[in-house]
Amino acid sequence: MMCSLKVVTPPVPAPAMRFGRQRRITANGDGFPAFLPKEVKNIKDPFARALAQRIVRIPVPLQIGNYRGCVMSSCIKPIVQLHDKSPVVLLHCFDSSCLEWRRTYPLLEQACLETWAIDVLGWGFSDLQLTTSMIFVEKLPPCDAASKRHHLFELWKTYIKRPMILVGPSLGATVAVDFTATYPEAVDKLVLINANAYSEGTGALKELPKSIAYAGVKLLKSFPLRLLANVLAFSSPLSENIDWTNIGRLHCQMPWWEDAMVNFMISGGYNVASDIKLINQKTLVVCSENDQIVSNQLSVKLLCELQNAVFREVPDSGHLPHVENPKHFVKLISDFASGKIN
Repeated sequence: MMCSLKVVTPPVPAPAMRFGRQRRITANGDGFPAFLPKEVKNIKDPFARALAQRIVRIPVPLQIGNYRGCVMSSCIKPIVQLHDKSPVVLLHCFDSSCLEWRRTYPLLEQACLETWAIDVLGWGFSDLQLTTSMIFVEKLPPCDAASKRHHLFELWKTYIKRPMILVGPSLGATVAVDFTATYPEAVDKLVLINANAYSEGTGALKELPKSIAYAGVKLLKSFPLRLLANVLAFSSPLSENIDWTNIGRLHCQMPWWEDAMVNFMISGGYNVASDIKLINQKTLVVCSENDQIVSNQLSVKLLCELQNAVFREVPDSGHLPHVENPKHFVKLISDFASGKIN
């Protein structure tokens, strides 16, 4: 069946909107999955509310170090899988969730692109508390860069099973580079958005005593700090920034979040600068016209170091163009997927 692209602003979902078999009426009310924090009910953004109703957990087998288990991993699954085309797989920024794609995901579906939005291990809304049935011991899987990479590979191998167009914004671009350098067979094309690919891990933070690390993580979770980050990222009215702050910190209410963040912090984080030249997949490097967080010069540097890359700028947007200018961004993804950008 032919499907033409018609990029329009996503219509505001009706409160009663449901998505086929993924519909669920739960204790959280309004069709939200029961595993989401209760604060989801306070979110006003209709796109975030609609996408939150579609979040599911799927079992992903994970064997890392001494950890043996099956992580119930949160994601947005496509309604239809198109086995003759490369699926689009969306990662998210540092310490975020799949709700970051609330304004882009419906447009990608409208463009007839099979689209997955994946929560990176240690962030999002997965269930990271493994309870051993016999001895009732809860154990958190490691959440360092290697574990995040392995978890994404196991999810891909179990469910997606075809080379994908892997999309990563900011630190998500670093996650994408790290993954592609290790598992090139899993990636058809790359899209790197305002890429933070040259940072040297978590730096001195990995040397912090755990008590200080936990104090820092509590600060990271705080509403004022998150609001400041949103003000830097978006040029939006204060009321909208407040709601978007609540969306961006919703996953911080998960019971394992502080432990996972400290684990990532003291592990050293990501350092992928040496991997960039290993990437030979066709790559779309995207930067925003008004990014106040990552310098556009880093995107130009990335373009020069990649073996097979093209460059596009998104106008009228800050650090997250897929939130601020989804129409333009989806057109780029659609053209790149179809080969119109090469």
